[in-house]
Amino acid sequence: MQPVERAEYEGVDYAWVMQTTFVVTILVGAPAAALLSTLVTLETWGARAAFAVRIGAPIWFVTAVAVALYARRAEAGDGGSGGDADASVERDADADASAERDADASAERDADADAGDAEPESTEPTDEQTDEGEKID
Repeated sequence: MQPVERAEYEGVDYAWVMQTTFVVTILVGAPAAALLSTLVTLETWGARAAFAVRIGAPIWFVTAVAVALYARRAEAGDGGSGGDADASVERDADADASAERDADASAERDADADAGDAEPESTEPTDEQTDEGEKID
């Protein structure tokens, strides 16, 4: 089985930034937009949609910038690793586990090969077989 590839980030993990931006915008931005809509008269669905776009876009942008700045400052979104020291320990553990699997597979192949090297059973008739053959004659 092929090992799973891992990505190692240097700097900001932008996938984490986008996911966090989405969640924070829904949790904080949607109620903010709803509160702001109470201050404006929105009589048609078109006016409501235009208001949602005019308010939603800046909320999304401000949230994205804030999350990106937080990620850069706090080194967030890196999967919880503590930097290069933790990454090297994780790589060493992965290498040890891989070496152990390779050793187990090698030992299993050797055992299978040893089983194939065993002497084949004799094809000479045993005493019981010769006695039976004599009785038939």
